[in-house]
Amino acid sequence: MIRVTAAVIEKEGRVLIARRKPGGPFGGLWEFPGGKIEANESPEQCLERELREELGIQAQTGSLLCVSRHDYGHLAIELLAYRVRSFTGEVQALEHAETRWVPSDRLAEYDFPEADRPIIRELAAKFPISRSS
Repeated sequence: MIRVTAAVIEKEGRVLIARRKPGGPFGGLWEFPGGKIEANESPEQCLERELREELGIQAQTGSLLCVSRHDYGHLAIELLAYRVRSFTGEVQALEHAETRWVPSDRLAEYDFPEADRPIIRELAAKFPISRSS
């Protein structure tokens, strides 16, 4: 089982999601940014490194939101989703096709890999974000 992290980054009542580039694994699907935990790296260190590499931001990892496990047949993953306490810098799509800030109540409208779906449910159930009018 591969262990990976995902970031729940909120700003002005919206959550950041990123679309994977076409052609690779899960190409074209949306995801919460993050990546594989490397040897001798904590999940928090992994997430902060991945956010620098993928989005060009410096982030401080907050609390663990949820853990999701999913077996895709060819790949089994354990996904650790963390809230991001704060970040500095401007979000850039360095390794994604695009990024988008989305109200949490609209996340279900986007096509995510199965392992990411529990994050959407957790956000809706535990940490509702009020949508601005």
